Amino acid sequence: MPSTASEFLLRRREVVGKLLHDRGDRLVIGGLGSTAWDITAAGDHDLSFPLWGAMGGTVAIGIGLATAQPDRRVLVVTGDGDMLMGMGSLATAARQNLKNLTVCVFDNEHYGETGMQTTHTASGTNLAAIAAGCGFANSRQVETEDQLTEALPLLRDGPGLQFVCIKVRAEKLAFVLPPKDGVFLKTRFRRALLGADVV
Repeated sequence: MPSTASEFLLRRREVVGKLLHDRGDRLVIGGLGSTAWDITAAGDHDLSFPLWGAMGGTVAIGIGLATAQPDRRVLVVTGDGDMLMGMGSLATAARQNLKNLTVCVFDNEHYGETGMQTTHTASGTNLAAIAAGCGFANSRQVETEDQLTEALPLLRDGPGLQFVCIKVRAEKLAFVLPPKDGVFLKTRFRRALLGADVV
């Protein structure tokens, strides 16, 4: 079944801009590739941790951070390819019932970093249904501006464990790259979170 993602209404950079507008002190983990570029395009931030690799590990990193920082809201922003590779992490997040974790998947039905091959979501795999099946009480798919407007407060502030899959247009966008030095990114994030004296 061919993907129709080139016809989807929502555009990823616009959605991420709305999601991270006036972001406050949210802790943001960006999945490898496009979602890392997206969160950087919305404004590079000391409390953002963009991944340059580690495909399939983005939600797992979010779980660790949400567990270590139970009083802080953690937002994972990743893509469908990364989520398909790390689906077991959804079961772990639900099992731990992390009330401060939001997982936001941008689903363009393609592996954007390896040549735009279609992912399983182009053939009917429903990530929001999978998250619900794993135990996410709050799980939804967003395809329109009205649905996005309704979902944004949940994405920003919860309450509880959230999963939102946003269907976005498959399109080539200009790279807006975060710093490439992993040690710098780690240290910057830890210092912003824990204070200069701790790092």
